[in-house]
Amino acid sequence: MVAKKTILITGSTDGIGLRTAKKLAFSGHKVLLHGRNKSKLLEVASLLGRSCDSYVADLAKLDDITKMIDQILDRYDHLDVVINNAGVLKAPETRTETGRNIRFEVNTIAPYLITQRLLRIIPSSGRVVNLSSAAQSPVDVLAMKTRCVMSDMMAYSQSKLAIIIWSSELAKSIPNGPVVVSINPGSLLATKMVREGFGIEGKDVNIGADILVKAALDDCFAGATGKYFDNDIGQFVLPNLAAFDQNQISLVMNALEVVEKSLIRKN
Repeated sequence: MVAKKTILITGSTDGIGLRTAKKLAFSGHKVLLHGRNKSKLLEVASLLGRSCDSYVADLAKLDDITKMIDQILDRYDHLDVVINNAGVLKAPETRTETGRNIRFEVNTIAPYLITQRLLRIIPSSGRVVNLSSAAQSPVDVLAMKTRCVMSDMMAYSQSKLAIIIWSSELAKSIPNGPVVVSINPGSLLATKMVREGFGIEGKDVNIGADILVKAALDDCFAGATGKYFDNDIGQFVLPNLAAFDQNQISLVMNALEVVEKSLIRKN
């Protein structure tokens, strides 16, 4: 029997995140819900009842991220799992208040900042589960730092390789845990992102939710730190080879550290 866990899921008012939250909450785990729409968040929280807590934050806004993290740290001194699920492919406005592309801000930088700040309350037996994608391409690091004109898919695929890179690097820096893994939950699942981005209904969203629950709780992920799991194939595989390029790694990590330091100075 799996011991009951306290689990943060970003982007848990829709799609894979919502279905994952339901599965975990209805199994008796304490779920920390996150969303940027307060009314939707309250609706989900009402559905899940006392087994959840909720946080409103727009992950494209660094001040919102900081506020959410501070609220979590004020309320909890122990967090077993962080599932960085929130992501964006298309958006009406692709430039954030920092001047960066929203895909990097939400898909790469926000989960990095959330994880770094919350590590202090995640035990060595805990887990960080980062959502990536089968869509991966070498990162234009300049675009992580400032505004660059990119197609939706180009920005998305680069942001998803960047999260694989920092997941692997973080895992190396904490070899005794918590476990850090990145996952492609499944391609073209029935999410709002897929409907808006590709104009199709997509496959059963349970495919993605089930692998996230497994990554959060199952023993088969206990020794997988730093690895990338492709749920289209059903196994751990190598990501895009650019993830192993030392120059690419250094540039990505430096860009993330610069953002983190600027946020520390601001607060």
